[in-house]
Amino acid sequence: MRSLRDVNPGEDCVVTKITGQGAVKRRIMDMGITKGTPLHVRKVAPLGDPVEITVRGYELSVRKEDAAMVEIEDK
Repeated sequence: MRSLRDVNPGEDCVVTKITGQGAVKRRIMDMGITKGTPLHVRKVAPLGDPVEITVRGYELSVRKEDAAMVEIEDK
């Protein structure tokens, strides 16, 4: 399964699962990244961290280690 960490800039995807545990999972969900949410990857920093995405109409930067916990499928 692909994760948000693997998506290239300009691609759209949909969240299928969040694999984190406890407070980390809660923080990701509080940012609006929940199952079934469409995401658009705007850009990735030169060293790959952070990933800038558009979710629910706003811009969000997600650390690479958090992005790896978000499983996605292509839109």
